[in-house]
Amino acid sequence: MPPAPSPTPSPTLEFVGTATTVLRLGPFTLLTDPNFLHRGQRAYLGKGLSSKRLTEPSLQPEDLPPLDAVVLSHLHGDHFDRVARDRLDRSLPVHTTPASARTLRRWGFAAASGLDTWDHVDLERDGARLRLTAAPGVHAPGPLRRVLPPVMGTVLELDTGGERPFRTYLSGDTLCRPWLAEVVERCGPLDAAVLHLGGTRAFGVLVTMDGEQGADLLELLRPGVAVPVHHDDYTVFRSPLSDFLAACRARDLGTQVRTVERGATVPLAP
Repeated sequence: MPPAPSPTPSPTLEFVGTATTVLRLGPFTLLTDPNFLHRGQRAYLGKGLSSKRLTEPSLQPEDLPPLDAVVLSHLHGDHFDRVARDRLDRSLPVHTTPASARTLRRWGFAAASGLDTWDHVDLERDGARLRLTAAPGVHAPGPLRRVLPPVMGTVLELDTGGERPFRTYLSGDTLCRPWLAEVVERCGPLDAAVLHLGGTRAFGVLVTMDGEQGADLLELLRPGVAVPVHHDDYTVFRSPLSDFLAACRARDLGTQVRTVERGATVPLAP
């Protein structure tokens, strides 16, 4: 008899720091928002803004496993830093916003591809398909939107031939808005969500979700599992993880929140 096929490994997230993670989804391995600056170094955010890193990442580019692609929510220095620019493999596909892709290609990342909202790209390997769909996001309200770069969320849909795909949502540096309900309406129920929090403020204005907005987004999208990231790494972050956890405890969300330390791995399956 031929050997039985190996079971598909359960999806996992390894937390490197900030919004940098290594996602293992079936046969695919993805890197998100690569930020490798060391504690004490400054990330440059454009328009004269910068922020000092308060934590140490668990990995450097040389420590990464073989990757299928990079998913980049936007081109800010705490999401794609000078270390990533200098030391990541420039042949890697980087799926990001059109504006970020144009800059990355100028920097020599020839496989950078820009996705408009609701565009998708498929990766295929070993009979499995991973669909990356660009989801909407807004990094700042009102006129400040012209100052900050465009941002996207991403839905990662893993299809290994089972009853239904496994869906993971990466929020990117978006604020919570009611129209984000379209993520589930278009893509289907979410098994997991990775939330960029921190309550970052620029010019005194909230530009990433704080604890309450993070809980609002879980109430809106109802994923089975939520993993909070991007909450304690830089001086511009104003809303600690404890804010988010308290807001979640105060509501009947039906979502299991799984916190993860830098260097640790957490399962994404509900």
